[in-house]
Parts: sequence; C-alpha cells; structure tokens
Amino acid sequence: MSDGRRFRGEPGAGPPQVGRDPLEGSGAAHRNRGAVRAVRRAVHGVLLLDKPVGLSSNDALQKVKRLYRAAKAGHTGTLDPLATGLLPLCFGAATKFSQVSLDADKRYLATLRLGVTTTTGDAEGTVTRELPAAVTEARARLACASCIGEIEQLPPMYSALKREGRPLYDYARAGIEIERVPRRVTIHRIDIVECKTSTLVIDVVCSKGTYIRTLAEAIGEALGCGGHLAALRRTASGPLTIASAHTLEHLQQLGEAERDALLLPTDALLTEWPEIRLSNDDAGRFLSGLRRRLDAADAPRVRVYGPQPRAFLGSGHVKAGELISSRLLSPLEVQGLLDAPDPCPATT
Repeated sequence: MSDGRRFRGEPGAGPPQVGRDPLEGSGAAHRNRGAVRAVRRAVHGVLLLDKPVGLSSNDALQKVKRLYRAAKAGHTGTLDPLATGLLPLCFGAATKFSQVSLDADKRYLATLRLGVTTTTGDAEGTVTRELPAAVTEARARLACASCIGEIEQLPPMYSALKREGRPLYDYARAGIEIERVPRRVTIHRIDIVECKTSTLVIDVVCSKGTYIRTLAEAIGEALGCGGHLAALRRTASGPLTIASAHTLEHLQQLGEAERDALLLPTDALLTEWPEIRLSNDDAGRFLSGLRRRLDAADAPRVRVYGPQPRAFLGSGHVKAGELISSRLLSPLEVQGLLDAPDPCPATT
C-alpha cells in the first residue's frame, strides 16, 4: 500500500476493467443521448478530501470533480480502497504543482493484526499462516525500532506498480509472480498508539513510496508471529493535515459557492518554500519565461508572485542572483486567480 505514485488526473487509476462494459454501445448511447451534461468550468485550487473506505483514489477524485464541474483535476497520491484519510485534490492551475505533494513525507495511522499472515499483506487477502500472538508493548517497541531509518522494501505483487503497462495486481490475480526491484524508503518515526495481544496501532511518518502493508508484514515478522495491515488512515501529506479535510458527504450537501469557499489557494502545496514578489514589469517578463535579476540568496525552490496579494505566478529557483522559472501559470490562469472569490487560507 503506497503513499502515492504518479499524478493521475483522469480515469484509469482504479481497479482493472476486465472486458467491455455490457451497457456500452448503441443501447447505452441511445439512452444517454438526451442526458444533460454539466457545463465544465475553470476551477483553481486545492481541496483536502477525507477519502472514505471502499473508493479508489480515482473514484473519489471523479466524484468531487463532478461536484465542482471542474474542467481539470487530479489527485496527489494513491490511497487503496481499504484506506481512508487525507487525499489532496488539485484543480486547474494547481495540478501543475501536484508533484510537490507526491514527493512529500506522509503520515499514517496503521492498525496491524498480529499472528495472521495473508497473501496480500492486508485484510483482503487469503490467510496463509496463523500463529499465536502474545505481544507486549516492550516487544512491539523493539520490533518497530528495527524498521526505523532508511530501509529496502520489495514492492508487493498486489500493488499498482506497473510492468509492461499492466499493474502488478493484474499479474497477481492471474497467479503470475513478477520479479521486482527493491526500493529504498525512509521510515522517520513509528510511535505506538495502542498495543493489545493481537492488535498493534502505530503512527508512522515516512518518505514517499513507502508501502505500509510491507512495513506491517516486517513488524509482524520481527515479532515472530507475522501479521498484516488491518486498517490504514493517512493523516498528513507534507504540511497538509487531515484536520482541514472534508468528507464527500459534506461536499455533497453544499451548494456550489459553499464548496468553492472550501478550496485552498493554488499555491497551497508550496507554503514551505521561500516567497518572491515581483513588480508588474518583472512579473510579465517572468511569465514569459525570461530570467530576472534580483537581490536574493540562492534557493532551489521558490514561489513567485506579482504585486497583487493573490497574483501567484508559479515556481522557480534562484541561482547567482537570477530568478529562473520552473513551472508557470498562464496569464489566463493568473487572471482567474485575481478574479476569483477569496479562497480558504492555507492552514495546516
């Protein structure tokens, strides 16, 4: 179970679709011919969604995208259907900076079922082994400590990692084992929240790409009884936290203006970067891709603004007194930010 992978803005990230939908074709086309399609609109900003259990990240994205009638949207890190919690959704110009959230450290609340090993490493798999589990908190602390730091993880077969264009879980369901390359991840911290005889709840802070299922299995093996991931909730992604997230049910109860008011600014994913503000003339030149001379220290990542408070122009870096652009908004997108109602403050 990974904290996130490639940015996905359109359908295709959910479970594999086998064969053709029987409703597809002339009959369905005839029935849908009279349906009124919602008019898409330019929406810019970031919504923090508290994803419910049972939905893939892409399913959740598409539901929210339809609610907002957004022309362009994407999520910033996959949560499996069994997982809940923080799923930042980017709209419009904010999709240009989704990689920032993908690369950020993540925080999870994970529930481990000890003494039971499954084929998938989570509660959906078939039980392959059962052993007595009489775990004390002292032993659990030692097992967790053995997994802290930079470690190697072998991506599980039941994962969305692709091989020759197909996710590994396709091969796994067909009974085919694919050779995988271990990846290096960092477990920054593991705190024990609750420890019972066969249940361990942990608070994990880790780098991007960490498979919490694999971590749960490793802790179970360190305890000598095995285990699997019974439940998972993402509580933070970089500076963004679940405390500011909204449920799908809440969004569905609101009107469009009320939903729009919940959007964080387009630069919400960049709040930890240094800020540079330009004059009107320099802002125009920066948007055209020209380098600007300025009195600023070298910085690998900066967020850049025009003179107006909400005139976010994009990202760049400073080297040898020059501001060099990285990702730019279009003039139309900048104007859209200036014309939009005041967004929610980017609280964490």
